[in-house]
Amino acid sequence: MKVVPVLHELERRRIPRVFVHTGQHYDFAMSEALLADLNAPRADEQLDVGSGSHAAQTARAMERFEPALLRHRPGWVVVVGDVNSTLACALVAAKLRSELNLRIAHIEAGLRSNDWSMPEEVNRVLTDRLSDLLLTPLESAKENLVREGLSNVREAFVGNVMIDSLLSVLPRARDLQMARRLGVESGKYVLATLHRPSNVDEPERLTLLLEALTVVARTRPVVFPMHPRTRERAERGPSRQLLRSLVVTPPVGYAEMIGLVDGAAAAITDSGGVQQETTVLGVPCVTLRQQTEWPITLTNGTNRLATWPPSVESISRETEEAIGCGRRPLGAVAPIGWDGRASVRIVDGLCSF
Repeated sequence: MKVVPVLHELERRRIPRVFVHTGQHYDFAMSEALLADLNAPRADEQLDVGSGSHAAQTARAMERFEPALLRHRPGWVVVVGDVNSTLACALVAAKLRSELNLRIAHIEAGLRSNDWSMPEEVNRVLTDRLSDLLLTPLESAKENLVREGLSNVREAFVGNVMIDSLLSVLPRARDLQMARRLGVESGKYVLATLHRPSNVDEPERLTLLLEALTVVARTRPVVFPMHPRTRERAERGPSRQLLRSLVVTPPVGYAEMIGLVDGAAAAITDSGGVQQETTVLGVPCVTLRQQTEWPITLTNGTNRLATWPPSVESISRETEEAIGCGRRPLGAVAPIGWDGRASVRIVDGLCSF
């Protein structure tokens, strides 16, 4: 969702580029179907990194990215977000920077949750440190960079490129009528997503969260597209019986997911992406995390952090409170730069460096 709008903008300007797909997301619906929904070009390099521990996944991405970098010898390496592949590719590029005379740009720079137990926080902080151009999605992100001594690195506020993808696919997502396909009423169900290790890898925490979803499901349907990581842990643990109260689906494609978010009365999530999407779509959101790297979704958006540590009662109560606040019109509370033109500003930043 963060790469494809930039690829399209580069193509529009006829600027040569190489699309490297690391394959860190290896589930079909989460990768190939997503790229198809976004009308993505075919990847020029497919690294097939797959799953593994943080160390193994990062190392595999580094090993496979280095030959691609040496083959293509680009002027820029542009990395996005905060996953293991982001840091891995930035590390390889940094160590070849002088030899290949290249520069590194980081899309979504400057975000901070200040929670070092999150692998993503480690990835995003180190990637910013390695980068030559920091492309920020929030005006406040620059404050984080200055505080960390990165004010001598060029920063450009470009806005949120994820919203470029969201707005481009929204008409098609609405045409899919996902609520009807799942047998629920649009605007009357709650959408739930869980995938973060801190929530799904601990059996007690996962059971508590699923119990909370079953309580919410007593008054309205809960649609739960299950991440492969979550399904593996839920189906082998004591929480398996709880899934029967929910409308559980396999992972869905990007357009389908946007359709589900858009049609929900509220979302319960631990996903950074869903926090952003609900803010633009005006859907109330309860985030099952202690902190968020998207605090603007709390102040300018429709998001709220769950009471921490959570309980079944607090989650169900906060979900009803969020629903009671009602929806907002599309884009009514969207932050500055979340307007569908971030990819234009990103390419402008690359060209003017």
